[in-house]
Amino acid sequence: MMMQKHYQKACGSLEAQTLYVVATPIGNLADITLRALAVLERADLVCAEDTRVTAQLLAAYGIQAKLLSVREHNEQQMAGKVIQALADGLTVAQVSDAGTPAVCDPGAKLAARVREAGFKVVPVVGASAVMGALSGAGISEPGFYFHGFLPAKTGERRKLLAAWARAEHPVVAFETPHRIAAALADMAALFPGRRLTLAREITKTFETFLSGSVADIQTALIHDADQSRGEMVLVLHPAPKEKNSSLPEAAQNVMKVLAAELPTKQAAELAAEITGENKKALYDLALTWK
Repeated sequence: MMMQKHYQKACGSLEAQTLYVVATPIGNLADITLRALAVLERADLVCAEDTRVTAQLLAAYGIQAKLLSVREHNEQQMAGKVIQALADGLTVAQVSDAGTPAVCDPGAKLAARVREAGFKVVPVVGASAVMGALSGAGISEPGFYFHGFLPAKTGERRKLLAAWARAEHPVVAFETPHRIAAALADMAALFPGRRLTLAREITKTFETFLSGSVADIQTALIHDADQSRGEMVLVLHPAPKEKNSSLPEAAQNVMKVLAAELPTKQAAELAAEITGENKKALYDLALTWK
């Protein structure tokens, strides 16, 4: 009862005709905010990716709610029902099975439709696998790029990784257990010595952080099959900065982008036209990346 009073006070009153996008724990059930609990308890309707998963979370906190199944395959269809509920003056909460809806989970289409209909969409922030991985990886750079899940198809994945070969910022991506070996093999072919952090089962019982070169992470997974299980976040650390290049950084960046998509000679010719720099210097620079 005391906890209930605390989270009700933390939330204040809910706004009618508003969709609250509520982040839920990514593993440890204690990683939920007081505001999230209050919203879930007071909302007239809770949209859930899997009502069974959400029912377990609510039961852990003694919350009863009217649940509506809003999944990836019915999101557009159910958006109409949610908008009608908002038009009727109700307050609606939206959750996914874990983490924040609309971030590699269903929810973006619903939020967009609700906004287009003229109703408010309010985020209720919480646990994040991305921020958790970054905070444990020892990243000091002020910016990073988040991609989501790596492509399932080998060709698409290799093309994407090639574009990250010389990235000067951290790159965060999700990967599944049945594809992690292939993803690491592709990384090892492109940049075996690049520093990588693999964060596994964040906030859960078997949480693990592995950090080292891509080759080191490969070895760790080969020698311990358990490290290939569970939810995974990959943090690719920035590439070492280029040294002894007389080319301006902007020209180097243009060449990096073009070299990832075109044959080296053609990329150098186009980069020279764009930047005004020497074509041979650009070509020679690209050869150092191979």
